[in-house]
Amino acid sequence: MDAIIKSFPAPSGVDDRPTQKEAEDAVRVLLRWAGEDPDREGLRDTPARVAKSYRELFSGYDLAAEDVLGRTFEEVSGYDDMVLVKDIPFFSHCEHHMVPIIGHAHVAYLPQGRVLGLSKIARVVDIFGRRLQTQESMTAQIAAAIDDTLRPRGVAVMIEAEHLCMAMRGVQKQGATTLTTTFTGVFKSDPAEQARFMTFLRTQR
Repeated sequence: MDAIIKSFPAPSGVDDRPTQKEAEDAVRVLLRWAGEDPDREGLRDTPARVAKSYRELFSGYDLAAEDVLGRTFEEVSGYDDMVLVKDIPFFSHCEHHMVPIIGHAHVAYLPQGRVLGLSKIARVVDIFGRRLQTQESMTAQIAAAIDDTLRPRGVAVMIEAEHLCMAMRGVQKQGATTLTTTFTGVFKSDPAEQARFMTFLRTQR
């Protein structure tokens, strides 16, 4: 699993980032390129607003999943069955067009002596979601982070999402969704566990 983690290199450090002014100037260039006047009243503060919103939308670059997942709990009274957190909403951005991806993640694992706080799973989804992404990479990254930190018997991740780069431009097919899955450990080797994961997802949906 270490190889999987290394295949998703850490983003450049903050020291490599342009200044706030440089970011705002870049937005002004884009506004002019689109045919707008960045000095008109309605757009005068837009570059600063866009730079601020981008810092929030891409805040995942400032966070590390291993820091969020660092604390685990061993007092589980022998519990070793599936833990599933489903329908975790997320917003991301397509790395090809920088257009939103909107969807839900479903994450399960089979404990091996330790469990995670449930909110940490949702936070990991947010960390990887708040970066420029492909859905395939994001699915694998979530599974790899949990597998590497918790060392469970297996991890299962499914993501269902709508890509606005497909809805707003190109083929313009609104409402089309993409589904991706990643399985590790027992979930990968045992088709019965995969089937159980899918059954749990369909329960009370």
